[in-house]
Amino acid sequence: MKLKVGDAAPAFTASSQEGKQVSLSDFKGQKVILYFYPKDDTPGCTREACGFRDHYATFKKKGAVILGVSTDPVKSHSKFVEKYQLPFILLADADQALVKAYGVWGPKTFMGRKYDGTHRITFLIGPDGRIQQIWPKVKPDEHASEVLAAL
Repeated sequence: MKLKVGDAAPAFTASSQEGKQVSLSDFKGQKVILYFYPKDDTPGCTREACGFRDHYATFKKKGAVILGVSTDPVKSHSKFVEKYQLPFILLADADQALVKAYGVWGPKTFMGRKYDGTHRITFLIGPDGRIQQIWPKVKPDEHASEVLAAL
């Protein structure tokens, strides 16, 4: 299923880096930046996360919540958050329910090897729970600025 702008964002509940259950409905009435990334503590994912971290105060001022999602386990997220002082929630999607619901799981190629994995895609979900914008091709270094510009 391919999500598009205007669609209702699929509801979800997942564990945060602290092991707490977090649901999309917890943020009703707020803008949610839901960003999917392949793996904790890898070069591109770290640059992307640190970009959101470095602009976090501005995102907050604009009333936006940032949620990062990968299929890494809670323990991995916890270390990633601690190492880079990330001030936002990372959701563990170990059963791949979120990546599949949002259509970001699929075939990838890395150094000639083909495998299934998480694509780096970001969704801006409006206060009404509908998708306002999708970034299907994310460049980790400038992504936080792109998302801020859209807010």
